[in-house]
Amino acid sequence: MKEKHKIMDHSSFNKTILAIFILTLLSLFLGGCAVKKQYPLISLSPSSHPAFSDDMLYDGLEHSILKSIEYLNKIPPDRTFQFGENYFTASHMIKSFEYFLDFTQTKPSNKDLKQFVKSNYLVYQSAGRNNEEEVLFTGYYEPLLEGSLNQNAVYNIPVLTLPDDLIEIDLAPFSEKFKGKKITGRLTNRTVVPYFDRREISQGMILEGKTRPLAWLKDPVDLLFLQIQGSGRIYLDNGTTINVHYHGKNGQPYRSIGKHLIDTGKIPKSEMSMQKIREYLNDHPEQIEDVLNHNPSYVFFKLEEDGPLGCLNVKLTPGRSIALDRRIFPLPSLAFIETKKPLVNADGLIREWTDFSRFVSSQDTGGAIRGPGRADLFWGNGKYARIAAGYMQHTGKLYFLVLKQDVM
Repeated sequence: MKEKHKIMDHSSFNKTILAIFILTLLSLFLGGCAVKKQYPLISLSPSSHPAFSDDMLYDGLEHSILKSIEYLNKIPPDRTFQFGENYFTASHMIKSFEYFLDFTQTKPSNKDLKQFVKSNYLVYQSAGRNNEEEVLFTGYYEPLLEGSLNQNAVYNIPVLTLPDDLIEIDLAPFSEKFKGKKITGRLTNRTVVPYFDRREISQGMILEGKTRPLAWLKDPVDLLFLQIQGSGRIYLDNGTTINVHYHGKNGQPYRSIGKHLIDTGKIPKSEMSMQKIREYLNDHPEQIEDVLNHNPSYVFFKLEEDGPLGCLNVKLTPGRSIALDRRIFPLPSLAFIETKKPLVNADGLIREWTDFSRFVSSQDTGGAIRGPGRADLFWGNGKYARIAAGYMQHTGKLYFLVLKQDVM
């Protein structure tokens, strides 16, 4: 019995040593293979730079850059903007924009442009969807709608102001883990509860005395597209025009009407566009209420003398302003895009989609623009803008440029 006891102790000792050895190896292995933090922006070497060119021959670029500088001049000069592992101050971002603007005003050749960027700028690329560097580009525009300041039989869909009882709470002061988090709701018996959803608001009476109509539209689908675009121009029946701009929303989750119509078999995915949504709802008026209420998010507006404005409260530039997820991308920043645009004939039909690239400014965001694999290009207003924004759903590449620290 004694001998057996000794043998058991020796066996246990060996097992313990083996376990420690294995754990040590695992710790060394896992330590050596630690996953490096993934950033939404990837720093590129000059050999990986895209073929820089501008299909608009720099037209409109000055306006978009000056608007970005206008915003940057209003914020503390030491506020930082993150690009991958690097940080740059607002004052440096101003220099970055100004230096690029000065050069492009000479209308450089593509060869000179490439050398200029290589010598003076750091270039970053969006990691894209699933870290595959692929970005889905969609478009938006400034809708031109008919309306009235007075409700009547023709104009009876209100464009509402931000309700007095809607509150937005910044959660950051409560805990570091809530940094960047906000909730929207209303107070009921000293308790914050979710704000009313689209269905409740659209019924008409629940916000009485808490909001007012800026104007009245003909069609609930017009209001839907105005809310999706975030701003628009309304031609009133008295001959005047007003600009309305996004002021806030009810805090309910955004759900895509287009995806809902695809998922329910109403519109094939290959045919989806804003035009197709309007066509379907016009053909099925009995479904309008249920389809629109699938999206509980509701947008409120304010009047602006000028527009359209992005989330930085500066005027957007057609073809030069893009909307990105501001939680992960720096706004404003100088960017470069490669994707496709439509060629439209005299009848307003798309002949084909062609590749293009240009410099843009990130100056806006959107409820559906989430993650490093999404970007929304502002097309302006008018027939072409409506067509391009309505049908654009193409993949491409997204890059960012920042002046090197040792330049200037």
